Amino acid sequence: MINVLFAAQADRWEKYEHPLHTAFADLGLKVDLRTYHAPDTVDYIVYAPNSDVQDFTPFTRCKAVLNLWAGVENVVGNPTLTQPLARMVDPGMTRGMVEWVTGHVLRHHLGMDRNIKDQNGQWHPYIPPLAQDRRVTVLGLGELGTACARAIAGLGFPVTGWSRSAKQIDGITCLHGSDGLKTALERADILVLLLPTTPATENTLNGETLKLLPTGAFIINPGRGPLIDDDAVLAALDTGHVAHATLDVFRIEPLPPEHPFWAHPRVTVTPHIASETRPVTSAQVIAENVRRGEAGEDFLYLVDRKAGY
Repeated sequence: MINVLFAAQADRWEKYEHPLHTAFADLGLKVDLRTYHAPDTVDYIVYAPNSDVQDFTPFTRCKAVLNLWAGVENVVGNPTLTQPLARMVDPGMTRGMVEWVTGHVLRHHLGMDRNIKDQNGQWHPYIPPLAQDRRVTVLGLGELGTACARAIAGLGFPVTGWSRSAKQIDGITCLHGSDGLKTALERADILVLLLPTTPATENTLNGETLKLLPTGAFIINPGRGPLIDDDAVLAALDTGHVAHATLDVFRIEPLPPEHPFWAHPRVTVTPHIASETRPVTSAQVIAENVRRGEAGEDFLYLVDRKAGY
């Protein structure tokens, strides 16, 4: 019997209990899945960083910690966590992110807000450019960024992607390093941020880097709140250098009612809904990693502790 501890908030257990049991059974795994096991009997932890488990020292038998979230910034630096840590790469989450990002890219490209918000009885025809004439840059070429970049390119947009290390993706102009970031920003008529949060990525968009964007650029951030300097983005919006910012993630969530993003006419706030881990598909990823652990195979999506993701 494989002992699996589900360490997350109570509402998560209600959503994940059945899909996890089903996924384990589909792989022929005999699993005792509970919200409590004696720590020294636990083989795997299905983990959310906001759970009560913060000290991993007692889990002496644990073979891996399997994160429920794509982001691991709230757990990767835990000094008690010596077990292998796997981040969540969920096909359902990826699909949701692709749909949200492509929807907002097309919204800004087509100028849809003109018609949605400005029904004032005046006839002002506006013909948007074709996709081939609007450049899109995606910062971050992990699973989510790569999937979004490919989908956007599939719609006919010229897409530049940027990552810390060199990558090669068919149909995408891939850049890396500091010089590559400068070029990627200069090409960003629409900029999508899908970087992880690390000390190196905080305030990627700041007073200096925002100046590199073409005048009238659009910013779409479904990645992480700390990727942008809020005040610098507001200043760029006020001058018109940035035409609009669509933001799904924030430094403080829920976003406080008094935050200026709420009232700014060139900001769209969405409440961290760009993508969500889907219980059925993520349970299948977790079950596969447990199977791999029991078979002595490499785990999927292991976190690079030095890189932080």
